Amino acid sequence: MGNIMNINDSIEELLEYLANSLPIVYPTSTLPALGCLPTKEALDNLFKIKKRPSNMPVSLGVIDLNHVEEIVNFDDYSVELLNNFPKGSLTLLLPAKKKMDLRLGGDWIAVRPVINDLAIKLISKSGPLTATSANLSGKDPQLECRFAAEELKLNHNQFVCGSSIGGLPSTLVKVDSEVTVMREGIISREDVITWSTKMS
Repeated sequence: MGNIMNINDSIEELLEYLANSLPIVYPTSTLPALGCLPTKEALDNLFKIKKRPSNMPVSLGVIDLNHVEEIVNFDDYSVELLNNFPKGSLTLLLPAKKKMDLRLGGDWIAVRPVINDLAIKLISKSGPLTATSANLSGKDPQLECRFAAEELKLNHNQFVCGSSIGGLPSTLVKVDSEVTVMREGIISREDVITWSTKMS
């Protein structure tokens, strides 16, 4: 029971940071992510902390596509594409229902499901969070969320406990009238195209 209370307390602290437009660090299937709510003030803070150019959009970490049904347009094809590959291995670039902040991609929003249980619990309460890597732009990322938070000079409790395995990033796939691999990552371009061909 004590551990459950500690987890809940930790989640509440992280939600408070997010509500105050501050980012937190959480694990993904590849690298720790720097997450904030997709609001102007929160994005201002995230891009300043990360020293990231404003012309480099960030993706959104979600539980599943239904989690962003008010933000992006998607269909069963997009759901099947995600479900065909390991969770977290693909990031889908989907058309926005209305133009978003350019730092989120404007007309096209990149969406990636998270796999860590604590991250899922957090995002189920907070809503979608940015999923850019938790490092200063241009620097090699840490694998442990705590070390990533320290490097970014965040507070001692401004992260979800956990680590990531590193390796290749998720594969970025644009889903329009056809499937286009924008960035090859942990899933090969060939595997995505092979699946797409079978489905067409």
